[in-house]
Amino acid sequence: MSHLVEQNKKKILLHVCCAPCSSHVLQLLEEEYNITVFFYNPNITAEEEYIKRIEELKRFVAVAPFTKDVIIEEGKYEPDEFFVMSEGLENEPERGSRCYKCYEMRMRKTALYAKEKGYDIFTTTLSISPHKNAAWLNEIGQRLSEEIGVKYLYSDFKKKDGYSNSIRLSKEYGLYRQDYCGCIYSKRQAEERKKNTL
Repeated sequence: MSHLVEQNKKKILLHVCCAPCSSHVLQLLEEEYNITVFFYNPNITAEEEYIKRIEELKRFVAVAPFTKDVIIEEGKYEPDEFFVMSEGLENEPERGSRCYKCYEMRMRKTALYAKEKGYDIFTTTLSISPHKNAAWLNEIGQRLSEEIGVKYLYSDFKKKDGYSNSIRLSKEYGLYRQDYCGCIYSKRQAEERKKNTL
């Protein structure tokens, strides 16, 4: 019977930026969807950091009881694509136009992959973060849905204690939590913030 239920679930392609952000979202969606996580993050401009995040995601999916059926697909690591996209926006503040274009780049790749591989729906974990603009993410998702022809799941995963649950799960599973989104520009800004609080 449970096998039939599994077959009746919709297939969702979930763009994931890191293990901590995925934790609550996977727990929330696993009963309703057959989940494939899609790790596509060319904004992580240091290769060592990129490897650390994808390996932590794999470790988490391997051990959490609610991720036993989750599949991981890794997109190409294309930091050069990020630098081309962000040209002229290097000094934009975090949550500015560079971030909007970065969301769109990652979500477009996710939507195209979802369409190509026959997924029913796509979305992203990005809205779990209080630093990410859920209205922007949903606007981009809807536009890509109409353009590419695959449904988009509207979300603001930080709501209903989503963000606090992701912190709790991160502690429970000992997940590596980074203090910047991944790009060299946000890393510099994070370092500046640290300096200013010393």
